Amino acid sequence: MVTKAAADATTDEPVFRKVFRRLIWFLFILLVVSFLDRINIAFAALAMNRDLGLSASAYGASFTVFYAAYTLCEIPSNLMLARFGARLWISRIMITWGLASAATMFAVGPWSLFGIRAVVGAAEAGFLPGILLYLTYWFPRSFRARANALFIMGIPTTIAIASSLSGLILQMSGFLGIAGWRWLFLLEGLPALVLGVICFFYLDDGPAQARWLSAGERRDIASRLERDCALEQTGATKKSILGQLRSGNVVLLSLAYFGLITSLNANTIWVPQIVDGLAHSASYFVVGLLIAVPAIVTVAVMPLWGASCDRRDEQDWHLLAAMLLAAVGWLLVVSFGLGVVRYLGLVLVSVGSFCALLTFWTFPASAAVLSPEARPAGIALINSIGIGGGSAIGPLVIGYLKDETGSFTAGLAYVMAMLIVGVIGIAIVGARIRSAMSPAGRGK
Repeated sequence: MVTKAAADATTDEPVFRKVFRRLIWFLFILLVVSFLDRINIAFAALAMNRDLGLSASAYGASFTVFYAAYTLCEIPSNLMLARFGARLWISRIMITWGLASAATMFAVGPWSLFGIRAVVGAAEAGFLPGILLYLTYWFPRSFRARANALFIMGIPTTIAIASSLSGLILQMSGFLGIAGWRWLFLLEGLPALVLGVICFFYLDDGPAQARWLSAGERRDIASRLERDCALEQTGATKKSILGQLRSGNVVLLSLAYFGLITSLNANTIWVPQIVDGLAHSASYFVVGLLIAVPAIVTVAVMPLWGASCDRRDEQDWHLLAAMLLAAVGWLLVVSFGLGVVRYLGLVLVSVGSFCALLTFWTFPASAAVLSPEARPAGIALINSIGIGGGSAIGPLVIGYLKDETGSFTAGLAYVMAMLIVGVIGIAIVGARIRSAMSPAGRGK
C-alpha cells in the first residue's frame, strides 16, 4: 500500500520542479533589476554626494523619502495585485519604476533628488511583497523556503553584479559631458521597461491559468495547497481579516522585520562607504570588487540554507541563527580596528541578513499566522512596517550619528540593537506556531 507521503513524493514533486523551472529564473531576473534600481544610489553616492552637496544626513534622507512613499503605497499595491492579477500589476510596477529610476539622473540638488526618489518609491511599491504573495499561489509549505531562497538570491547577486558594473559605469564620467553617476541611473534604470513588457506576456496569474500545466498538474497543485491550509488552520486564522492583521503574531513579525530590514539596508546603503574607508585610495572598480565578495559568498550559502530549512522544517531556528549571525558580523565591524576582521564581519552580515530574509517570509505565508484571504494585506502590512521603519528611519539615524560622531560605530550599534529586538519577536512567534500546529493546538 502506498502511503500518502509516498504519493506526494511521486506525484507532486515533479509538478513543483516544473513550476520552479518555469517561474523562478524569471522572477529572479526581475528581482535583480528591481534591486539594482533600488541600490544604485549607494554606488552613485561615491561621486553624486559631492556634486549635489549632500551631507551624510541628507543622503540618508533620500532613502527616507523613497521608503516613506514606498510604504504609503505598499498595501494598496498588494491589494491591486490580488484584484487585477500578477501579470498585469507586476508589469505595471516595473515599467513605471524603470522610468522613474532613470529620471534620477536629472537631480540637480538635495530637494530635486528627494522628489524623484519619492516617485521611484511609489512606483516600486508592492513588487517584493507582491512576488512573495505570488509564490504562495504556486508552492506549498514544504517548498517555500527553497522557492524564496532561489528568488531572494537575486538581491545578493545584484549586489555582486552592481558592485563591479556600477564601478565601471562611474568611470564613464565625462563621456558626452555627462557625469558618471548620471550614466549609472540611466543605464541601470531602462532594463526594467523591457522586462515589464515581457512580464505581461510571460507570467500567469496562478496555476489555474497556466496553459503549460496539464489539468492533472493544476489539480495536484490546488489539492496540495488546500491540504497545507487545512493542516495549519487554527483558531487565530478563523478570525476576520482585520482581526488577523491586529494579532500579536503580525505585530511581532512586523517588529522583527523592522530589525531585519534595518540590517539589510545598512548593508546595502553604507557598506560601499565602509569598504571605501577600508581600501584606502583604491579605485571605484577595486572597491566594487571588494563589495562583491560578501555577496558572492551569500549566493553560495542561500540555497543550502533554504534546503536545510525545508528538510528539517525548522523555520524559526534557521531564522534566529541567521539573524544572530548578522548581529555578530556587525559586532566585528564595530569592535575591531583590524581591516581584515572588519571585512570578515561584512561577510557574516551579508550571509546572515539574506539567509534570514529568505526564511522570514515562510512565517507570514503560514496559515497558522494568516489565512489565504488575509495574506495579501498581511504580507503588505508586515513589509510596510519593516520597510517604513527599517528603511526610512534607519538611514536617517545612521546618517545623523555619522555626522555627529564622525564614524559609523554608533549607527551600527543601533542596527545590532534592532536585530536583537527581532530575534526576541521571532522566538515568541515560532513558539506560538509550533504550539498551534501540534495536535493539541489544532484541536482548539
